[in-house]
Amino acid sequence: MSAHDRGAGAATLKQLRQSRGWSLADLARALVATAAGLGQPIDASAASVQRSVARWESSTRPILPGERYQLLLAHLYARGSDGRLSLGVGSDFAELLDALGNLGESERRLGELRTLLVRTATDDGGLLALLGSSVQAALSAVLADPSRLDEGLLDALSHAVGDINGQVGSVPFVRVQLLLAPIVESCRRLLAAPVPEPLLPQLRAVAAQAYTLAGRAAFETRDDAASRALYAEATAAAGGTGSPWRRAVVHMSHALVTLYSTPGIETAQRLVDAAVRDARAGVSVTVRARAHALQAEIAARAGAERHARSALALAWYDLDSGDREGDPASSSFSPAHLRGFEGVTSLYVGDAAQAHDYFARSVEALQAPRERVQRAIVATDQALARIRLGEPESAAELLHDCIDSASTTGGRVAAIRLRRARADLRPWRHEEWFADLDDHLMESLGS
Repeated sequence: MSAHDRGAGAATLKQLRQSRGWSLADLARALVATAAGLGQPIDASAASVQRSVARWESSTRPILPGERYQLLLAHLYARGSDGRLSLGVGSDFAELLDALGNLGESERRLGELRTLLVRTATDDGGLLALLGSSVQAALSAVLADPSRLDEGLLDALSHAVGDINGQVGSVPFVRVQLLLAPIVESCRRLLAAPVPEPLLPQLRAVAAQAYTLAGRAAFETRDDAASRALYAEATAAAGGTGSPWRRAVVHMSHALVTLYSTPGIETAQRLVDAAVRDARAGVSVTVRARAHALQAEIAARAGAERHARSALALAWYDLDSGDREGDPASSSFSPAHLRGFEGVTSLYVGDAAQAHDYFARSVEALQAPRERVQRAIVATDQALARIRLGEPESAAELLHDCIDSASTTGGRVAAIRLRRARADLRPWRHEEWFADLDDHLMESLGS
């Protein structure tokens, strides 16, 4: 970080303190009290803590607060003056994370702090925390009088859904559902209300985004009926946005959950084909690449190798040749994701060794917290490739990590794939390592 960045971070910390009307001593006492309230009392005097605060805010040589103080600051600034949790854009908590980033803290650590406070929000019932207190007030006013809906509130709702989506892989899906519930219900009420006509496409886009994520979360928590209903709402909402790529995104998510909740692949294939048609009519090259990749997987599962290879080639062409500048969904699919689809294709209609290499490269690249669920799925497929290569014990070693990931996130797809991998290992069921894997599965996933 440059001296300018560090200075900006220190200035933000000072501004946050002063906006609460606190002196250096006041903040020190608040940190001591917060630590005691969390059951982690500070073994230092208030005067010592005050000197630390002054060093963080120094205009000449500011220092980054240590991890323990970062946690205390996060808990302190996550609550507004009214005591309610507020983690969204414009909140003191968001400002704190920016300040810590400017002072040199890593994105990984900032993500951990955010996840910890999201968990606190769902524990304490602060389910609108990701909206921020001012946005919460605006939403309440708009629900009372829908004619007051404006672009700013819709942007805030969309950002909140994006924040929740960013927690996938870091928090269990049941918490994702809790965070989404008030936003989903708000969208339903607004879509049924007389909102300003020019804002309807944007409202439908936000609703489609929220319903799609909620549909996936319902599937992951094994509520298939609710999942189907939410995807139907998402499809209808996306269809009214005037942006075909948005409906393609809904179809793809729906296809993936259908693949694991409905016998056969016919229904999933129809959804994927619809996604490809919408993606080709849309402006997002990234969505088009993802649709072709999913089309390749479905074709491979059906044994249609030529079709699968053709779809993969189109997906790579989209990623490599398409203009992604200004793409509205540029971060939703990457070469690392596509290598996972290449691996699945090779696993079903190609060479297991080649599939294993594709999976290994994909796992290595999928390191972000948001990609934890996908990484567990790809790693489980990598284990399947090892089984087919005659390396069952090595496959079991890999599956232990996959079990831990699946149990932490509650990911259903990963759990289904794990059970299939276990079934493929049954010829070795008398081996000690198989018994260890079986025990781990039972303890963590109940099967």
